[in-house]
Amino acid sequence: MSLSSRLQRFSEPETLRMAKMGRELRAKGFDVIDLSLGEPDFDTPEHIKEAAKKAVDENWSHYPPVAGYPDLREAVCTKLKRDNNLDYKPENILVSTGAKQSIANLIMALVDTGDEVIIPTPYWVSYSEIVKMSEGVPVMIRTSAASGYKVTAAEVEAAITPKTKLFMFSSPCNPTGAVYTKEELSALADVFRKHPQVYIMSDEIYEYINYVGKHESIAQFDDIKDRVIIINGLSKGFAMTGYRLGFIAGAPEIVKACEKIQGQITSGANAVTQRAAIVALTTDLAPSKAMVKEFAERKKVIMARLAEIPGITCNEPDGAFYVFPDISSYFGKSDGTTTVNNSDELCFYILENAHVTTVTGKAFGEDKCIRIAYTNSLSKIEEGMARIKAVLAKLK
Repeated sequence: MSLSSRLQRFSEPETLRMAKMGRELRAKGFDVIDLSLGEPDFDTPEHIKEAAKKAVDENWSHYPPVAGYPDLREAVCTKLKRDNNLDYKPENILVSTGAKQSIANLIMALVDTGDEVIIPTPYWVSYSEIVKMSEGVPVMIRTSAASGYKVTAAEVEAAITPKTKLFMFSSPCNPTGAVYTKEELSALADVFRKHPQVYIMSDEIYEYINYVGKHESIAQFDDIKDRVIIINGLSKGFAMTGYRLGFIAGAPEIVKACEKIQGQITSGANAVTQRAAIVALTTDLAPSKAMVKEFAERKKVIMARLAEIPGITCNEPDGAFYVFPDISSYFGKSDGTTTVNNSDELCFYILENAHVTTVTGKAFGEDKCIRIAYTNSLSKIEEGMARIKAVLAKLK
């Protein structure tokens, strides 16, 4: 069979691969604890489910506009003003089938063959792979635990070349939980003012899952706002992963370009989901706040359990629902049968011996670490971390 060479440019998402392996092990009868997937284990709030049911009863069952229903695009604008004090009009909004499609639309619309895209590491696994699919060139800036896994303005300035087209980052960050302050974003904005050819993709999908205060968007700086494209959606903050709805907010020219691409791939996002999304975005955020409160409690527990494991260090996350511990002290160690040499091998070792799924840090651009999601119950987190501690103790 002769398949496209495009398939050789990018890899399968490690987050999905580890979850798949966990399911396969569970199907064989093993008790597998999933600490790999970035999916809230909460149910979608009742008032949003009722809106979806109502949409079915009212026969919202026909093709929606490619860009999204006008009242949903208006609802996104209302949310951006309410939560972020950002002024947008419906023409600035495009609704897609999940934030991942929003990112793919944007990169396909902006990036030509050979264009450079700057990505601070660690980064969400699909950033670099979508750039490669679009024949762009990912340019990585490696950050460290010492800097809170945040890139500095000087590092971004040094990475920009005449070929740079896009800078893409997330705050709060997947996988580190790093959250950029207004001052840090202001320093980055100063750099982008000097380079008007560079667009900025600000992935804010974890906006509500913030443990340190107000969310800040780089789009707040008016003189670069027309080059900022906000990525957001309903999966994380509203526990609506299966509903599949994301959106971008950006300059009308960019929105139209992304709409053109989407029109040839999926057309409009699910009609029923769009009706439910209007309610999610414009009504009480109490369920989201309660969910974040629970995540904060889980974070305390998982940080305490990590501190009990010899040789592991971990920055405390300020947002999202992951920890990203440095486990490199275990590299080169063996249980007498298996030797662990990198984060890939450590994740597989934990899966095979502890029956706990995690994700290799290599997939996020940092091989010294692994990502552990606390999107499971406190009891499962406690048991999963106890299993990890026990199997790591066997490596000498």
